[in-house]
Amino acid sequence: MKDSWLRRNGLILISGVVVGVAALVLTWAGNPKNMGFCIACFERDIAGALGFHSAAKVQYLRPEIVGIVLGSTIAALGFREFKGRAGSSPACRFVVGLWVMIGALVFLGCPLRMVIRLGGGDLTAVAGLLGFLAGILVGIVFLKRGFSLGRAYPVKLGEGMMIPGVMALLLALLLAAPGLLKFSEEGPGSMHAFWGISLVAGLVVGALAQRSRLCMAGGLRDGFLLRDFTLLTGFLAIWVTMTIGNLILGSYNLSAQSQPIAHSQYLWSFLGMALAGWGSILLGGCPLRQLILAGEGNGDSAIAVFGMIVGAAIAHNFGLAGNADSVVDGTYQVGGIGNAGKIAVVLGFAVLLAVSLSHLPGKEDA
Repeated sequence: MKDSWLRRNGLILISGVVVGVAALVLTWAGNPKNMGFCIACFERDIAGALGFHSAAKVQYLRPEIVGIVLGSTIAALGFREFKGRAGSSPACRFVVGLWVMIGALVFLGCPLRMVIRLGGGDLTAVAGLLGFLAGILVGIVFLKRGFSLGRAYPVKLGEGMMIPGVMALLLALLLAAPGLLKFSEEGPGSMHAFWGISLVAGLVVGALAQRSRLCMAGGLRDGFLLRDFTLLTGFLAIWVTMTIGNLILGSYNLSAQSQPIAHSQYLWSFLGMALAGWGSILLGGCPLRQLILAGEGNGDSAIAVFGMIVGAAIAHNFGLAGNADSVVDGTYQVGGIGNAGKIAVVLGFAVLLAVSLSHLPGKEDA
């Protein structure tokens, strides 16, 4: 029985451990603390590097995102799983991806960073975890009622290779024409590992996530719906690896105050991640999973990724994203989000409800 369990869960456990180690290494090499890897934050930084938003502290073309997509592509091609496909409600996927990003930036992190923050002792992330669970459960209600964005159809190779091609172009810009990009001189965007370390980490994580189907939203969905916790063990492995690593490195800080790039507006952390969780279920995977699927040739996931990048630009251009708690002149100041961000979260729930209801089976489908 034990061997059978290991055979079923070995790859996903290894993937989780490797992601955790990669996050620790990247943090040691220069990435922001309690981050290492964050799909939402890094896509936001890429949006800034391309000039899509003007928030000077979050602008850097993160090679980790490039590596994740290309690592997935290489693994998919190597195992003959690369398939160009598209046509499953692309406009809805773009819009849902946009709101998933806004929800994540209200919290200040994607599901992956949420687990990484928990592994560093960040108790403010507990509100995000509870919200993510709530959003997953709402999405499952609609799945049980037959929600579907439709099926994807085979497309030509060029369509499937579009986002890997875009990522390769971005890497070329970073290395050959950095003058065309924007770079932060302070703040999280200025904190980054050497590009080669970041790229290799992304390639390894992308390849392993492609093989193991690593996805937190999918893991929770499968756990609640099917009592299958295989995918979820990967994120538990990330959590344990981060906790052990931070304890060894002396960087574990069990506290709800003074956590790196985090805020203590718990209600809005909860609601932001609830929005991200619900949207992830509608899309069929969390932000990391969308990158992996896009690398496999899924044009619909590529559209969701583009929606997330646009969502990051909107969040910072219109002041929707969260602000971290800080200490100013010895006084602790709570960050969080302003009224515009709160309105955006409520509007996001309305949009996801409309998408959910409009894609339930009707009488004509009976």
